[in-house]
Amino acid sequence: MKKLVLAAALTAAASTAFAGSMADPVIEAPVIVEEAASSSSAGIIVPLLLIAVVAAAVAD
Repeated sequence: MKKLVLAAALTAAASTAFAGSMADPVIEAPVIVEEAASSSSAGIIVPLLLIAVVAAAVAD
């Protein structure tokens, strides 16, 4: 009787130990880094507009 109980316990332990889980594996999403589109002319427009406003004010 002891051998039967021991065999049943080992069989149950072995079948659950190698069964795996029911949950899906966790897979991290790839990180995508996107650089902001910067134009070289965007930095010069503001000073040029400022100069134009000052020139228009001085001309009057």
